[in-house]
Amino acid sequence: MPVHDVKIGDRLIGPDEPPFIIAELSGNHSQDFDLACAMVDAAAEAGAHAIKLQTYTADSMTLDVATDDFVISEKDSLWHGESLHALYQKAATPYEWHKPLFDRAKALGMLAFSSPFDGEAVDFLDSLDVPCFKIASFELTDLPLVARAASKGKPLIMSTGMASLAEIEQAVHCARRNGCDNIVLLKCTSTYPADPGNTNLNTIPNMRSAFHCQVGLSDHTGGIGVAVASVALGTTVIEKHFVLDRSAGGVDAAFSLEPAELKLLVTESERAWQGMGQVRYGGSQAEEAAKQYRRSIYISADVNIGDTLDESNLKIVRPAFGLAPKHWQEVLGSKARTALKKGTALRWEHLEK
Repeated sequence: MPVHDVKIGDRLIGPDEPPFIIAELSGNHSQDFDLACAMVDAAAEAGAHAIKLQTYTADSMTLDVATDDFVISEKDSLWHGESLHALYQKAATPYEWHKPLFDRAKALGMLAFSSPFDGEAVDFLDSLDVPCFKIASFELTDLPLVARAASKGKPLIMSTGMASLAEIEQAVHCARRNGCDNIVLLKCTSTYPADPGNTNLNTIPNMRSAFHCQVGLSDHTGGIGVAVASVALGTTVIEKHFVLDRSAGGVDAAFSLEPAELKLLVTESERAWQGMGQVRYGGSQAEEAAKQYRRSIYISADVNIGDTLDESNLKIVRPAFGLAPKHWQEVLGSKARTALKKGTALRWEHLEK
Protein backbone atom coordinates (compact mmCIF):
# COMPACT_ATOMS: atom_id res chain seq x y z
CA MET A 1 0.00 0.00 0.00
CA PRO A 2 1.57 3.36 -1.01
CA VAL A 3 1.98 6.17 1.53
CA HIS A 4 -0.03 9.11 0.22
CA ASP A 5 0.66 12.78 0.85
CA VAL A 6 -1.51 14.67 3.34
CA LYS A 7 -2.84 18.15 2.69
CA ILE A 8 -3.20 20.43 5.73
CA GLY A 9 -4.73 23.74 4.75
CA ASP A 10 -2.79 24.84 1.68
CA ARG A 11 0.30 22.86 2.69
CA LEU A 12 1.16 19.46 1.22
CA ILE A 13 2.90 17.04 3.59
CA GLY A 14 5.05 14.45 1.84
CA PRO A 15 8.56 13.45 0.76
CA ASP A 16 8.57 15.82 -2.22
CA GLU A 17 8.02 18.85 0.03
CA PRO A 18 10.36 20.46 2.59
CA PRO A 19 9.68 19.34 6.18
CA PHE A 20 6.63 20.99 7.74
CA ILE A 21 7.85 22.84 10.85
CA ILE A 22 5.41 23.34 13.74
CA ALA A 23 6.17 25.75 16.59
CA GLU A 24 4.40 24.43 19.70
CA LEU A 25 3.54 27.33 22.01
CA SER A 26 2.24 25.01 24.80
CA GLY A 27 2.16 26.94 28.10
CA ASN A 28 5.30 28.99 27.48
CA HIS A 29 3.11 32.09 27.14
CA SER A 30 2.74 31.98 30.95
CA GLN A 31 -0.87 33.14 30.43
CA ASP A 32 0.27 36.52 29.16
CA PHE A 33 -1.68 37.30 25.97
CA ASP A 34 0.81 39.91 24.76
CA LEU A 35 3.61 37.37 25.18
CA ALA A 36 1.58 34.78 23.25
CA CYS A 37 1.13 37.30 20.40
CA ALA A 38 4.86 38.05 20.42
CA MET A 39 5.55 34.31 20.20
CA VAL A 40 3.32 33.97 17.14
CA ASP A 41 5.11 36.91 15.50
CA ALA A 42 8.53 35.47 16.30
CA ALA A 43 7.58 32.03 14.98
CA ALA A 44 6.50 33.60 11.69
CA GLU A 45 9.70 35.64 11.51
CA ALA A 46 11.70 32.43 12.05
CA GLY A 47 9.95 30.78 9.10
CA ALA A 48 7.80 28.23 10.93
CA HIS A 49 5.00 26.85 8.79
CA ALA A 50 2.52 26.49 11.64
CA ILE A 51 1.90 27.31 15.27
CA LYS A 52 0.12 24.93 17.62
CA LEU A 53 -1.72 25.48 20.87
CA GLN A 54 -3.10 23.09 23.48
CA THR A 55 -6.81 23.26 24.20
CA TYR A 56 -7.86 22.25 27.69
CA THR A 57 -8.72 23.52 31.13
CA ALA A 58 -7.32 22.17 34.35
CA ASP A 59 -10.74 20.65 35.08
CA SER A 60 -11.01 18.97 31.67
CA MET A 61 -7.54 17.52 32.10
CA THR A 62 -7.62 16.13 35.65
CA LEU A 63 -9.29 16.27 39.06
CA ASP A 64 -8.56 18.91 41.69
CA VAL A 65 -7.48 16.32 44.23
CA ALA A 66 -4.44 16.48 46.53
CA THR A 67 -3.78 12.75 46.91
CA ASP A 68 -0.51 11.17 45.74
CA ASP A 69 -2.11 9.94 42.51
CA PHE A 70 -2.48 13.54 41.38
CA VAL A 71 1.01 14.82 42.29
CA ILE A 72 4.04 14.47 39.98
CA SER A 73 6.38 12.13 41.82
CA GLU A 74 9.21 11.53 39.30
CA LYS A 75 12.31 13.10 40.85
CA ASP A 76 13.89 13.94 37.47
CA SER A 77 10.75 15.71 36.19
CA LEU A 78 10.82 19.46 35.58
CA TRP A 79 7.54 19.57 37.50
CA HIS A 80 8.42 17.28 40.47
CA GLY A 81 6.11 17.86 43.44
CA GLU A 82 3.48 19.87 41.55
CA SER A 83 -0.14 18.77 41.57
CA LEU A 84 -1.49 17.98 38.12
CA HIS A 85 -4.37 20.40 38.54
CA ALA A 86 -2.10 23.31 39.54
CA LEU A 87 0.30 22.59 36.67
CA TYR A 88 -2.46 22.49 34.06
CA GLN A 89 -4.07 25.60 35.51
CA LYS A 90 -0.76 27.42 35.05
CA ALA A 91 -0.10 26.06 31.54
CA ALA A 92 -3.57 26.25 29.96
CA THR A 93 -4.24 28.54 27.03
CA PRO A 94 -7.51 30.43 27.64
CA TYR A 95 -10.18 29.46 25.12
CA GLU A 96 -10.86 33.11 24.29
CA TRP A 97 -7.27 33.49 23.05
CA HIS A 98 -7.58 30.82 20.38
CA LYS A 99 -9.31 32.78 17.64
CA PRO A 100 -7.17 35.93 17.89
CA LEU A 101 -3.97 33.86 17.98
CA PHE A 102 -5.13 31.71 15.05
CA ASP A 103 -6.12 34.83 13.08
CA ARG A 104 -2.78 36.46 13.84
CA ALA A 105 -0.88 33.38 12.65
CA LYS A 106 -2.92 33.12 9.45
CA ALA A 107 -2.35 36.82 8.72
CA LEU A 108 1.38 36.11 8.96
CA GLY A 109 1.18 33.22 6.49
CA MET A 110 1.19 30.33 8.95
CA LEU A 111 -1.28 27.55 9.60
CA ALA A 112 -2.68 27.39 13.13
CA PHE A 113 -4.26 24.50 15.01
CA SER A 114 -4.26 22.82 18.41
CA SER A 115 -4.29 19.65 20.46
CA PRO A 116 -7.74 18.99 21.97
CA PHE A 117 -7.74 17.01 25.20
CA ASP A 118 -11.45 16.19 25.42
CA GLY A 119 -14.51 15.99 23.18
CA GLU A 120 -15.70 19.52 23.93
CA ALA A 121 -12.29 20.87 22.90
CA VAL A 122 -12.59 19.00 19.58
CA ASP A 123 -15.96 20.65 18.92
CA PHE A 124 -14.64 24.07 19.95
CA LEU A 125 -11.66 23.81 17.60
CA ASP A 126 -13.85 22.54 14.80
CA SER A 127 -16.03 25.65 15.23
CA LEU A 128 -12.89 27.72 14.59
CA ASP A 129 -12.32 25.80 11.34
CA VAL A 130 -8.87 24.49 12.23
CA PRO A 131 -7.16 22.73 9.29
CA CYS A 132 -6.33 19.62 11.35
CA PHE A 133 -6.23 18.17 14.85
CA LYS A 134 -3.18 17.09 16.83
CA ILE A 135 -3.53 14.20 19.28
CA ALA A 136 -0.93 14.42 22.06
CA SER A 137 1.12 11.35 22.88
CA PHE A 138 -0.49 10.79 26.30
CA GLU A 139 -3.93 10.92 24.66
CA LEU A 140 -3.17 8.41 21.89
CA THR A 141 -4.86 5.65 23.89
CA ASP A 142 -7.97 7.80 24.48
CA LEU A 143 -9.82 6.18 21.58
CA PRO A 144 -13.09 8.11 22.18
CA LEU A 145 -11.08 11.33 21.74
CA VAL A 146 -9.38 9.99 18.58
CA ALA A 147 -12.77 8.95 17.20
CA ARG A 148 -14.32 12.36 17.92
CA ALA A 149 -11.48 14.21 16.18
CA ALA A 150 -11.43 11.76 13.24
CA SER A 151 -15.17 12.21 12.68
CA LYS A 152 -14.71 15.88 11.78
CA GLY A 153 -13.30 15.04 8.36
CA LYS A 154 -9.94 16.76 8.88
CA PRO A 155 -6.38 15.38 8.93
CA LEU A 156 -5.03 14.00 12.19
CA ILE A 157 -1.47 14.41 13.46
CA MET A 158 -0.90 11.88 16.26
CA SER A 159 2.14 11.70 18.54
CA THR A 160 3.02 8.15 19.47
CA GLY A 161 5.16 8.70 22.58
CA MET A 162 5.47 5.51 24.63
CA ALA A 163 2.68 3.75 22.72
CA SER A 164 3.28 0.13 21.80
CA LEU A 165 2.92 -1.08 18.24
CA ALA A 166 -0.50 -2.48 19.17
CA GLU A 167 -1.62 0.81 20.73
CA ILE A 168 -0.58 2.79 17.64
CA GLU A 169 -2.42 0.27 15.50
CA GLN A 170 -5.56 0.71 17.60
CA ALA A 171 -5.39 4.51 17.29
CA VAL A 172 -4.81 4.41 13.52
CA HIS A 173 -7.59 1.85 13.04
CA CYS A 174 -9.91 3.97 15.20
CA ALA A 175 -9.16 7.09 13.14
CA ARG A 176 -9.73 5.28 9.85
CA ARG A 177 -12.90 3.60 11.09
CA ASN A 178 -14.26 7.03 12.01
CA GLY A 179 -13.62 8.58 8.62
CA CYS A 180 -10.03 9.86 8.72
CA ASP A 181 -7.40 8.41 6.40
CA ASN A 182 -5.23 11.56 6.29
CA ILE A 183 -2.98 10.67 9.19
CA VAL A 184 0.51 11.82 10.15
CA LEU A 185 2.18 9.87 12.96
CA LEU A 186 4.90 11.60 14.97
CA LYS A 187 7.72 9.61 16.54
CA CYS A 188 7.97 11.05 20.01
CA THR A 189 9.82 10.40 23.26
CA SER A 190 7.57 11.34 26.16
CA THR A 191 10.22 12.69 28.52
CA TYR A 192 10.69 16.40 29.10
CA PRO A 193 13.44 17.07 28.15
CA ALA A 194 14.26 13.96 26.12
CA ASP A 195 17.71 12.41 25.86
CA PRO A 196 18.90 11.95 22.25
CA GLY A 197 19.94 8.42 23.21
CA ASN A 198 16.28 7.58 23.88
CA THR A 199 14.97 9.06 20.64
CA ASN A 200 15.46 5.99 18.40
CA LEU A 201 15.02 7.74 15.07
CA ASN A 202 15.45 4.44 13.22
CA THR A 203 11.84 3.71 14.21
CA ILE A 204 10.65 6.31 11.68
CA PRO A 205 10.93 4.31 8.43
CA ASN A 206 9.60 1.22 10.21
CA MET A 207 6.57 3.17 11.44
CA ARG A 208 5.90 4.51 7.94
CA SER A 209 5.95 1.04 6.38
CA ALA A 210 3.93 -0.48 9.24
CA PHE A 211 1.06 2.03 9.13
CA HIS A 212 1.29 3.44 5.58
CA CYS A 213 1.27 6.99 6.96
CA GLN A 214 3.41 10.07 6.67
CA VAL A 215 5.71 10.07 9.70
CA GLY A 216 7.28 13.02 11.47
CA LEU A 217 8.99 13.84 14.75
CA SER A 218 7.76 15.55 17.88
CA ASP A 219 11.12 16.38 19.39
CA HIS A 220 11.73 17.19 23.06
CA THR A 221 15.53 17.07 22.93
CA GLY A 222 17.62 20.22 23.24
CA GLY A 223 18.88 21.93 20.09
CA ILE A 224 18.12 20.96 16.50
CA GLY A 225 20.55 18.09 15.82
CA VAL A 226 18.09 15.25 16.37
CA ALA A 227 15.36 16.97 14.37
CA VAL A 228 17.64 17.65 11.39
CA ALA A 229 18.96 14.08 11.49
CA SER A 230 15.39 12.76 11.33
CA VAL A 231 14.99 14.25 7.85
CA ALA A 232 17.47 11.68 6.51
CA LEU A 233 15.07 8.97 7.71
CA GLY A 234 12.09 10.49 5.96
CA THR A 235 10.34 12.75 8.46
CA THR A 236 7.93 15.09 6.71
CA VAL A 237 6.79 16.98 9.85
CA ILE A 238 8.87 18.33 12.75
CA GLU A 239 7.29 19.74 15.89
CA LYS A 240 9.34 21.62 18.48
CA HIS A 241 8.28 23.53 21.57
CA PHE A 242 8.96 27.25 21.26
CA VAL A 243 9.82 30.04 23.70
CA LEU A 244 11.03 33.61 23.24
CA ASP A 245 13.66 33.37 25.97
CA ARG A 246 14.49 30.18 27.88
CA SER A 247 16.04 32.13 30.73
CA ALA A 248 12.75 33.96 31.30
CA GLY A 249 11.02 30.69 32.11
CA GLY A 250 7.85 29.02 30.92
CA VAL A 251 6.51 25.56 31.78
CA ASP A 252 8.33 23.92 28.85
CA ALA A 253 11.15 26.43 28.44
CA ALA A 254 13.94 23.98 29.30
CA PHE A 255 13.41 21.94 26.12
CA SER A 256 12.04 24.68 23.86
CA LEU A 257 13.75 26.45 20.97
CA GLU A 258 14.35 30.19 20.98
CA PRO A 259 13.61 32.18 17.78
CA ALA A 260 17.15 32.03 16.35
CA GLU A 261 17.21 28.26 16.89
CA LEU A 262 13.80 27.81 15.30
CA LYS A 263 15.00 29.78 12.27
CA LEU A 264 18.06 27.53 12.08
CA LEU A 265 15.82 24.45 12.26
CA VAL A 266 13.71 25.69 9.34
CA THR A 267 16.84 26.37 7.27
CA GLU A 268 18.82 23.25 8.14
CA SER A 269 15.93 20.80 7.91
CA GLU A 270 15.20 22.08 4.40
CA ARG A 271 18.90 21.74 3.51
CA ALA A 272 18.89 18.18 4.82
CA TRP A 273 15.79 17.43 2.74
CA GLN A 274 17.39 18.94 -0.36
CA GLY A 275 20.52 16.92 0.28
CA MET A 276 18.75 13.55 0.24
CA GLY A 277 18.21 13.57 -3.54
CA GLN A 278 18.37 10.22 -5.34
CA VAL A 279 20.76 7.30 -5.67
CA ARG A 280 23.30 8.61 -8.13
CA TYR A 281 26.87 7.90 -9.19
CA GLY A 282 29.12 9.68 -11.64
CA GLY A 283 28.56 13.26 -10.58
CA SER A 284 25.73 15.68 -11.19
CA GLN A 285 25.37 18.19 -14.01
CA ALA A 286 26.58 20.86 -11.59
CA GLU A 287 29.83 18.91 -11.08
CA GLU A 288 30.57 18.49 -14.80
CA ALA A 289 32.89 21.51 -15.03
CA ALA A 290 34.86 20.29 -12.00
CA LYS A 291 36.03 17.18 -13.90
CA GLN A 292 38.74 19.29 -15.53
CA TYR A 293 40.50 19.42 -12.17
CA ARG A 294 41.12 15.70 -12.06
CA ARG A 295 44.65 14.50 -12.93
CA SER A 296 46.07 13.58 -16.33
CA ILE A 297 49.45 13.01 -18.01
CA TYR A 298 51.44 16.12 -18.96
CA ILE A 299 54.86 16.82 -20.48
CA SER A 300 56.96 17.99 -17.52
CA ALA A 301 60.16 18.85 -19.49
CA ASP A 302 60.74 19.86 -23.12
CA VAL A 303 60.85 16.83 -25.46
CA ASN A 304 62.42 16.54 -28.97
CA ILE A 305 61.23 14.32 -31.80
CA GLY A 306 62.16 10.70 -31.11
CA ASP A 307 62.88 11.22 -27.39
CA THR A 308 61.78 8.46 -25.04
CA LEU A 309 58.93 9.43 -22.76
CA ASP A 310 59.53 8.44 -19.14
CA GLU A 311 59.39 9.78 -15.61
CA SER A 312 62.03 12.40 -16.46
CA ASN A 313 59.71 14.23 -18.84
CA LEU A 314 56.20 13.04 -17.91
CA LYS A 315 54.12 13.70 -14.82
CA ILE A 316 50.57 12.97 -13.60
CA VAL A 317 49.17 16.35 -12.52
CA ARG A 318 46.04 18.43 -12.49
CA PRO A 319 44.18 19.42 -14.75
CA ALA A 320 42.58 16.63 -16.77
CA PHE A 321 43.11 17.69 -20.40
CA GLY A 322 45.72 15.02 -21.10
CA LEU A 323 45.55 11.22 -21.19
CA ALA A 324 44.00 9.66 -18.10
CA PRO A 325 46.39 8.30 -15.44
CA LYS A 326 45.17 4.75 -16.19
CA HIS A 327 47.29 4.91 -19.41
CA TRP A 328 50.56 5.64 -17.52
CA GLN A 329 52.14 2.22 -18.07
CA GLU A 330 51.17 2.23 -21.78
CA VAL A 331 52.80 5.63 -22.28
CA LEU A 332 56.09 4.97 -20.47
CA GLY A 333 58.82 4.05 -22.98
CA SER A 334 56.99 5.47 -25.98
CA LYS A 335 58.79 7.75 -28.49
CA ALA A 336 57.75 11.34 -29.11
CA ARG A 337 56.32 11.81 -32.58
CA THR A 338 56.83 15.59 -32.41
CA ALA A 339 58.67 18.10 -30.25
CA LEU A 340 56.63 18.84 -27.14
CA LYS A 341 56.92 21.77 -24.77
CA LYS A 342 56.70 21.51 -20.99
CA GLY A 343 53.03 21.88 -20.02
CA THR A 344 51.65 20.08 -23.07
CA ALA A 345 48.69 17.81 -22.30
CA LEU A 346 49.79 14.43 -23.66
CA ARG A 347 47.60 12.87 -26.36
CA TRP A 348 47.82 9.66 -28.37
CA GLU A 349 48.76 11.63 -31.53
CA HIS A 350 51.94 12.80 -29.76
CA LEU A 351 53.28 9.21 -29.67
CA GLU A 352 54.94 7.16 -32.40
CA LYS A 353 52.86 4.15 -33.34
